Order: sequence, then structure tokens, then C-alpha cells
Amino acid sequence: MSEKLMQSTKAAESSRVIAFESAEVVPGIVNGTFFLIVTGTAPCFNMTVKLVPLIYIRQPDYWGIEVVGTLAGGICLDAVKPYHVSLPLTGITGTRGIEVIGANQTEQFDVS
Repeated sequence: MSEKLMQSTKAAESSRVIAFESAEVVPGIVNGTFFLIVTGTAPCFNMTVKLVPLIYIRQPDYWGIEVVGTLAGGICLDAVKPYHVSLPLTGITGTRGIEVIGANQTEQFDVS
């Protein structure tokens, strides 16, 4: 999808960047592989939380990865729930590492 098309389309209303409490990068069992693990509390009991890498034309210093909560049907069941999500970092690291982007904070990690 071209950058022009991305900017001209409407943003999804059922998804939002949400807060996270902790993030860490851990090595995989295969040499040179890494995983991002993020934990927090979702504001809605029925919210699905995912880690969504940003799209770049050129590899940045730190590849942005958003913590995104999605509500199927758009109705929030008012009860918080803890979440624990992970993402393999193969092919989505910048020249220096990654940046986790949440509603409350961002955190950069050097990934070698």
C-alpha cells in the first residue's frame, strides 16, 4: 500500500494505541533471533492486544512497534484484564534496534 493511500484512508475506530507497563527484548533459542515481550493492563475485558510494527520506506535507527488494543464490535466491557504479548523481531529491527510505542510511554531497545 502506498504512503499516499495510507494517508488518504480513514483510521480505524475500533483500534487504539494503549498503555503498557513493561517491555523487554529476549534472545530466541536460535542464535541471532530476538523476541519482544510486552505486558500491561487492557482497559476493556474483551480487548485484543497486539504488537504492530510501523511501515517504513527505509530502515530507521529504531523500528517503531505500537501496542494496539482492538475491540471487535466496538463495545468495551468495563473490566480491566492483564495482557502479555510477544513478537519475533526478525525483519523488523532498525539499524540500532526497536522502539516500543504505547499511549503512556515509549521505550527504545538496542538489538544487535
